[in-house]
Amino acid sequence: MDKNRCGWAKKPLDIEYHDKEWGVPLHNDDKLFEFLILEGFQAGLSWSTILNKRENFRKAFDNFDYQKIAKYDQKKIDNLLNDAGIIRNKLKINAAITNAKAFMQVQKEFGSFDKYIWSFTGGKTIINRWDEMSQVPATSNESDAMSKDLKRRGFKFVGSTICYANMQATGMVNDHLVSCFRYDKINYDK
Repeated sequence: MDKNRCGWAKKPLDIEYHDKEWGVPLHNDDKLFEFLILEGFQAGLSWSTILNKRENFRKAFDNFDYQKIAKYDQKKIDNLLNDAGIIRNKLKINAAITNAKAFMQVQKEFGSFDKYIWSFTGGKTIINRWDEMSQVPATSNESDAMSKDLKRRGFKFVGSTICYANMQATGMVNDHLVSCFRYDKINYDK
């Protein structure tokens, strides 16, 4: 018998991502940076497109090593712009570099990016109770505040919608439908 999942998880990669990663609370700076960058590249595209290119992104962006990305030069940017395995958008590539630098500034100020980013939800997962996909919002007060503060700190491609999607991906908010088999299985431990 098939498991009951959130309606957006239809393709094999989407299902694997939904079943193993989406909504699981993340407290690892390296993984938080990866999602921040991937969500920025996803702007205007489907998450399926990003999932299909995720391994290519990992290779192209040095496994999302923000210390390396912060030092990318024009030669590396040109290589990325010619890499058909990723989204070749100059603004998004430059934003990844800018965000790597800003990410390290946040780490310096707060001790970790995790401590900073989770402060927008009081350090806990916001547990929603949606019955239908149409009830799931695109933004929230928390994503509005996060977006505003990230922009103030120099981050790019961090609008409220991107921030909310990031919150969903990293388990800051549980937006699995109540009928989804993952709803009760998400581990809310900090």
